[in-house]
Amino acid sequence: MTTATVSAATDLEQFRVELTGYAYRMLGSIFDAEDAVQETMLRAWRGLDRFDGRASVRTWIYRIATNVCLDALRGRERRPLPTDLGDPSAPVAAALGVPAGEWVEPAPDTAVLPTPGDPAEVAVARESVRLAFVAALQHLPPRQRAVLILRDVLGWHADEIAALLDTTVAAVNSALQRARATMGGRDATAPAPVLDRAHLDLLDRYVRVFERYDIDALVGLLHEDAVHSMPPYAMWLRGAADIGRWLRGPGAGCRGSRLFGVTANGGPALAQYRPDPAGGHRAFSIQVLTMADGRITGFVHFLEPRLFPLFGLPARLAA
Repeated sequence: MTTATVSAATDLEQFRVELTGYAYRMLGSIFDAEDAVQETMLRAWRGLDRFDGRASVRTWIYRIATNVCLDALRGRERRPLPTDLGDPSAPVAAALGVPAGEWVEPAPDTAVLPTPGDPAEVAVARESVRLAFVAALQHLPPRQRAVLILRDVLGWHADEIAALLDTTVAAVNSALQRARATMGGRDATAPAPVLDRAHLDLLDRYVRVFERYDIDALVGLLHEDAVHSMPPYAMWLRGAADIGRWLRGPGAGCRGSRLFGVTANGGPALAQYRPDPAGGHRAFSIQVLTMADGRITGFVHFLEPRLFPLFGLPARLAA
């Protein structure tokens, strides 16, 4: 295999990751995003003889990807986070209810963020896959969503977006203005704090006390208004005290868990394995955490074992 062949394969893989990141922001689901990219490549292959060269191959494929995403979103309810739906719950088992709905999902950094390049571009890319930002995008109508991502995340010009969407520059600028206004009214646009040594030490302490299941110590790491949720359940909790009550009560099945550090949505995350009555530990949740001012401000436990292979993790740990 020649150096040129390796370089071309690497470039193709990086483009696929970039395209997956675009589809993920559009759809809010890493599984749907991977399906959309596969469908995009299939349509591109089948339609290659109709490519007329008036636009670049990259633009042409983005047009296909956008149409695939718009088709997928047609008639579908938006994917929320539990915190988008009503008030916090009481920390009691009855509040858990039953799994319901389709939720915004986490995404491994490796699946949606191309290999680091220009530091400014990397910073924008990481901000644009933060869980709160992706959830906020779901409030936009699909075409506004596409315009905002193409313009503010990927840096396309208005005339390029207009050509891709078969519309006018004026229509693109109008959609962009409305999308920015909607996003500006949500906390998701505030930049995440830069992870430093203090944040990593806090994460390390959280892992240690969670694995010991020392709830008093864990509550001491939380901001007093910390938020905890567990998709696919609509229940969510606000406040360190209520989170502690939940973990001591209905959530006590997490005692004896093991945690492993991963990266998701541009930041720190943890893969949680719960004890399995049959022995060993089984995949239980991907925890996406937010931190500020030396405290954990929120963590979302995604109770979806199907996510583990995306992070390169096994479904079970032996005893």
